[in-house]
This record gives sequence, C-alpha cells and structure tokens, in this order.
Amino acid sequence: MDFYSTSGKYKTNLIGAISEGLAPDGCLYIPEFLPRFNPDDIEGTSVSEIANQILYPFFKDSELDLDLENICQESLNFPIHYTDLDDLRNISVLELFHGPTAAFKDVGARFLASTMDRCFEKKGILDPVTILVATSGDTGGAVAAAFHNKKHIRVMILFPKNQVSPRQKHQLTCWKNNVKSFEVDGSFDDCQFLVKSAFGDKELNKRHTLSAANSINIGRLLPQAAYHAAASIWHWRMKKVPANFIIPTGNLGNALGCIWAKYMGMPIGKIVLAVNSNQSIPDYLSTGNWLPRKSINTLASAMDVGNPSNMERLRFLMPDFNDLREAIQSFSISDKKIKEQIKKEFSENKIIICPHTATAFSTYDHFFNTKDSEDRFIIDATAHAAKFNNIVEPIIGKKIDIPKELKKLLERDTSYFPLSVNLKDLVNYIDDWD
Repeated sequence: MDFYSTSGKYKTNLIGAISEGLAPDGCLYIPEFLPRFNPDDIEGTSVSEIANQILYPFFKDSELDLDLENICQESLNFPIHYTDLDDLRNISVLELFHGPTAAFKDVGARFLASTMDRCFEKKGILDPVTILVATSGDTGGAVAAAFHNKKHIRVMILFPKNQVSPRQKHQLTCWKNNVKSFEVDGSFDDCQFLVKSAFGDKELNKRHTLSAANSINIGRLLPQAAYHAAASIWHWRMKKVPANFIIPTGNLGNALGCIWAKYMGMPIGKIVLAVNSNQSIPDYLSTGNWLPRKSINTLASAMDVGNPSNMERLRFLMPDFNDLREAIQSFSISDKKIKEQIKKEFSENKIIICPHTATAFSTYDHFFNTKDSEDRFIIDATAHAAKFNNIVEPIIGKKIDIPKELKKLLERDTSYFPLSVNLKDLVNYIDDWD
C-alpha cells in the first residue's frame, strides 16, 4: 500500500510515512485506501489478535510485512477493559488507561515505537533521529515511556506552560538520556506550531533527521483504529447490534481512528465527539465554516486544542460537508458540567473518572440518555483519574489510589528546559544536543 500527503504532491511507502511523520509539504500522510472487512470473518478476541488482522493490508508487501504480528504482541500487551454499566443508561466503558503512563496514548505510542524502531533499522539509519512531540498532556509522557533508551532515537517533548496537571508534568519531565522536555511559554497550539515549523525548515532538515510521534504520524492512528475495531467486534458478538461511540476529543486522532474503523466495515453506528470549551469542531458541524482558533484552558487540559491537526485527514476522507455532518456529531461540555459529572458518577455510581472521560459521560447524559432511546453507547475512558488528582479529589472528597506503573514514574526526579514560541530557540536546542 502507498501513502500520500493530503495535498497529493508526495507519495511514499509505509516505512517512509511512519519514519518521516509529516510529508515534505507539511501535510499529513493518508493511506491510498481503507481496506474493507466483514466483522464476522475476524478471528480471535484480544486487541493484539484483531489488530494483526485489520492492520495487515497496510503492512502487506512492505518491508515490515512479516513484523506486524510481533509488533502487535509486544506493544499491545496490557489490558484494555470493556465493561457494561447499568442498564438504565445503556452504556459500556472502554478503559484505555491501563498502560505504563495511565492514558490511552500508551497504545499508539508503544505501537509507533515498536514500528519506528524497525523502520529505522530497515532504512539503515544510524545517525540519531530526532522525534519532536507537541503534547497537551498525555501524548508526551506516553511517547517518552515508549521511546526511552531506544537506540539511535532522540525525543524532544514540547508541553504548554501552566496547562498540564502536576502529575502530567511530572510524567513529561522524569526522563533522562535520549529524552528531553521543554516547557513552552504558550499554548498547545504554539507547541504544535513549533513542531510543524521545524519540519518546514529545509536547512534544519538537511542537518538532522526529524520525525513525529503524536497523532500527525499515521503510525499512531493505526492502533487506535484497531482497538475501536476490537471493541466494536466484542460488542457485536455479545449484542448483535452496531456499537455507538462517544469519544473525548482534542487533536482528533482517537476519533479519526474510530472513523477509519467504521469505514473499514467494523460494526459501528453513531460516532459522537465530546469536546471541552474548545468548540472548533461542534461549531464547524453547526455552521460549515472551519475556523480554528487559539485554545482555551479547561479542566480537561489534554483536550485543549483549538486547531486539531487531524481535521485535515477527516476533511480529506469526507470532502462533502453534508457527508461529514452525517458521519459524526460533536458536543461541547463546560468545566461546570465536567465537575458535575465527576461528582455524579462517584456519588451515584461509585465510579471515579478523569475530566476528559467526564466530557463523554456528560455528553451521553445531556444528549442521548432519553427514555425512548434504545441506543447503547461505548464511552472511551481515556485516562486514569489519578493523573488529575488535583481536580478530581476535591470534587469527590476522596484520595484516589495511584496505579503501580504511574507511582513508579512519580518517584523519579524531573528536569526540563524553558522554551519561547520561537523556532530559532528550538533549532538551537536541536543543534546543540550532545
């Protein structure tokens, strides 16, 4: 399978798309087609087994053809729980936060690290590859954990000042050796601007091999399509009806993975994007005008994205606005509603949820939990509440137990560098890396 930039100007293979991250023209890579499956033909039960089948067409006839099964086994080897909740609300929860950094980004980051490591080996790259990561909170920690101490790879994490939780910041800055962290004096969109500007700097790219590891890299999206496919198949086997999803959404990577899974024939019905007060997506679906804007700080900080990168891929997939509006719905949840939902889930249902997952629960309760509705929804639970203890614990009046893997990271020493929203300063750091 070939991969094209959304402009159509560049074509490459799987190894090229994953190792480059961003196309030379600054656009994102997309597959030449999305393969189709009959869900009844999919075998196995684990995410790893299902991923190996639905991702094979993307790997077929590439130099990684024979590596896919091992990539899936070594990267998708922690629990992803699917749990039915009370029948009164017709919801199930897909817990995606049982990886090393207690967030759903672990799935994509570990798959990408395992794949990219093999890409560089196949290409014979021995000089250090510099991976630039813009993060709104969870991506950076997951990428750092996945790539830590990988040979021939350096990771530079850019995160926005005062816009991540204390425990997120600790996860972003507790690394040494091949990982360095930078606190940007700006928003997530500023971090993303710096990363894209670095890729567009021709002189910098002559001196260094750059790559990306957030959801602009197609290697992150493929496993996200896989676990949505797996969840929909589990749901289909048990209930014999398509699964509807509500997905907390920031940079649109996770949601696009679900959309791709549906296009690939998986038994998926409605796809609903829950956003915080950054309303670019619901406003677009309401007006037809795409107006990216500066991000707004909210309690669901990892979703504070005013200009989601993957809108580029989504609009390419569905260039007709009416088709796009039929395919997805999106609702904005305020900080007030986030707090109310966290409190409600704990007091009424004994469930402790993070602010991001709360946007999905609130979206269901406010827009889909009606007496005459028989639709059942799967809610993506994207992070463990312990990562946001400073927000959740005062609301529920209870200390949250810290997962073992997260506790290990919080015991490490931290270090990071301040960075202005100036490409020259970032370039100096890249050039001066020992």
